[in-house]
Amino acid sequence: MAADQLIDYLENGNIKNSVNYPTVVLDRGNCSRICLLHKNIPAMISSVATKLAGRGLNIEHMQNASKGEYAYTVVDVDEKIPDDIVNDCLAIDGMIRVFAINN
Repeated sequence: MAADQLIDYLENGNIKNSVNYPTVVLDRGNCSRICLLHKNIPAMISSVATKLAGRGLNIEHMQNASKGEYAYTVVDVDEKIPDDIVNDCLAIDGMIRVFAINN
């Protein structure tokens, strides 16, 4: 069971049964996905949305949940995610880890 959850995280960005992070499960369609582990602080979602919009990426689906001082956000966009958008998001104060899953 733990192996299946790890595979689901690596392939789809879904988190289940984590000690430090909340459960976030978002069905995967034909969209590309960016996954963001960050501190649970004000303006984080708007900062991410601004970075994506600045690159012309439209948010198709999004889920955010927090657990204590940490939060996890999964964002599906309608285009391939450029490699440098990961670094742009990592530059946001309070961001811990970012990874992209392109379709």
